[in-house]
Amino acid sequence: MISPTAQPSTALLSPGPLTTGPIVSVQDLKKWYGPFHALKGIDLDVAVGETVVICGPSGSGKSTFIRCLNLLEDFQEGRVVIDGQPLTREPAAVAAIRRSVGMVFQQFNLFPHLTVLENLMLAPRLVHKTPEQEARATALAYLNRVHIGAQADKYPDQLSGGQQQRVAIARALCMRPRILLFDEPTSALDPEMVKEVLEVMGELAGDGITMLCVTHEMGFARRVADRVIFMDHGQIVEQGPPGQFFDAPQHPRAREFLSQILSH
Repeated sequence: MISPTAQPSTALLSPGPLTTGPIVSVQDLKKWYGPFHALKGIDLDVAVGETVVICGPSGSGKSTFIRCLNLLEDFQEGRVVIDGQPLTREPAAVAAIRRSVGMVFQQFNLFPHLTVLENLMLAPRLVHKTPEQEARATALAYLNRVHIGAQADKYPDQLSGGQQQRVAIARALCMRPRILLFDEPTSALDPEMVKEVLEVMGELAGDGITMLCVTHEMGFARRVADRVIFMDHGQIVEQGPPGQFFDAPQHPRAREFLSQILSH
């Protein structure tokens, strides 16, 4: 059992058997919204423990892509394998994938009538049938992991936006995912609150959990990412390690994007 002040170990953050090959494998992923072709044949492999930052202009398909990885968005063509499990529309397969994949959204989506601790305990108790004492210990450990253990008995509206987003991250971790998806996790925050959330995300990357992050925070991408992916018009048009992407982008659209976003 985890003590209330313990720091979760890497084993706790990324449980389960070792995956041979990529932990995320996407082949020729295509999605339409009616006549609009949102994703135009995405191919991507992500290694265990890799931190991938996905960037690009608004409407390029970034959020749609990562939401397809756990069927929050359906897709029409292609193949997705998560932690060795093909993603199909069978309820059992979807449930298995969602147990392996945690997601942190732009909005915090916390239950306002529950305390911070109760928000974290809810899913493990309902989904995994975790005993209450174990769920409480795990929740407290992850709240300490994201540096807000003292806020456990408060309600969400008593916290700052940055604190609420850290609660949302801790809540995702309580399901002990192998992979964490972030969909613009700092876009709803005031500028002074962005840093604290990015610091926690950087620490998680250091712990070795696999992360795919949609963000415009280019400083975070340069500092933390193993690989940066640039999307435009539903396609991956450039990818590479941060040094290469930021210092010598090859695609004209990537160069234009970086010149605009880094000039502000």
